[in-house]
Amino acid sequence: MSEHLQFRRTVRSIFEEALRAVDAGAAVRRAVQFKGSTVSIGDLNVGNRCIYAIAFGKAAVAMAGALDKILGDSLTAGVLVDPRRLTFDSEIPLGKPWLCTHGGHPLPTRDSLSAAERVLELLDEANSTHGLVIFLVSGGGSAMIEWPIHNDVTLANIRLATKALIGSGASISEINAVRRAFSLIKGGRLAAKAPNCDQITLIVSDVPPGKEWNVASGPTLTPPTDSPKARGVLERYQLGSRLPEPILRAIDSDDGRPPSDNSTNVRKHFVLLDNNTALEAAATAARKSGLLVEVARHISDERIELGVYKLLTRLAELKAGEDVCLVSGGEFACPVRGDGLGGRNLETALRLAILAEE
Repeated sequence: MSEHLQFRRTVRSIFEEALRAVDAGAAVRRAVQFKGSTVSIGDLNVGNRCIYAIAFGKAAVAMAGALDKILGDSLTAGVLVDPRRLTFDSEIPLGKPWLCTHGGHPLPTRDSLSAAERVLELLDEANSTHGLVIFLVSGGGSAMIEWPIHNDVTLANIRLATKALIGSGASISEINAVRRAFSLIKGGRLAAKAPNCDQITLIVSDVPPGKEWNVASGPTLTPPTDSPKARGVLERYQLGSRLPEPILRAIDSDDGRPPSDNSTNVRKHFVLLDNNTALEAAATAARKSGLLVEVARHISDERIELGVYKLLTRLAELKAGEDVCLVSGGEFACPVRGDGLGGRNLETALRLAILAEE
C-alpha cells in the first residue's frame, strides 16, 4: 500500500471515530431513564406528568428516535422539526404521538413559521395540563423554527436580516444577539410559553463549552448579562443600512432582558455532546495510529485568516521529525465575499490545504 493511501485511510479512520463519538441517539439513550411514570436524568427525577417532546436541529431525528424508544406509549405528544423533507411513515421510525414537520436551513422559510406554530400549539396543550416538556435541541435549529416578535416583522425581513448576519463575519454570539431581538422563539422565549410545565432541555452543542445558550439561539435558555448586545453588533459590522426597518425597530424596542420566569417548576438543561466529545475521540484514535497529537481548543469565532495562520504555525512547530496530528474543532468567523457554495469549515479546510502547499 502506498504511503499516500495509508495516510488517507488513517485520517478517515480518525474522522469516523469522532463521528461515532457524537452519536446523538446513543447520547440520549445513555442520559435518559424511564421507569414507571418517572423520567430520570442524572440526579433529576420528574414523574406523574403528561410528557411532551419537542425536537429540532440537525440531530433532531436521532434524538427524537431515541427518546421515542425510551418513553414508548407514555409520550403524550411530540413535534419533530428536521431540515430535510422526510416522509413520516417510511423514513422516521417514530410512534403515533409525533407530528413530523420540517423547517428551513440556513435561512428560515414558511416551513419554519409553520413548524413554530405546531410547536407553540403543543406548548399550549402542555401548559394546560401542567405537563413535562422535554426539549431536544441541536445546532441548526435557529432557522428551523421561527416566529417574529412583532406583527410588522415579515418572513422576508427575517430572511434578509439572517442572510446579512451570517455573511458579515460576526461570531455566533453576535449573530444570536441580533436574532433574539426580533424573535418570539429565541433567548428563552420559547420556554416562557409554558410557565406551568416542568422543562428539561437536552442539548447536542455545536458551540464552545459553557455557551450552550447559543445552541439554536437558546430557545429555552436566556443569555448571560455580558453577552453581546444587538445594537452594538450592528454598529461593529455596519449592518444598520442593510437591515429592513421593521427589524431595526424590533432591535430598538428590545431591552435585552430575558423573559420573566417566576415559575417554581423544574427548569434544567443537560449538554449531552459537544465539540470536546468529538475532539477527544479524534485525538484518541490518532494516538492509537502512532501519531504525535495535540488538540487545539476553543478556536470558535476567531477570524478565519488568523485562525488558519495559527493552526499552520503550530503544525509546523510540532513537525520535529515525527508524524503529527493537530486536531481542531469549531467554526471560525468567516465573512462571505462571493456567491460560492459551502460553509465555514469547508473554507477552513481549503485554506489549510492551499497554504500548506505553499
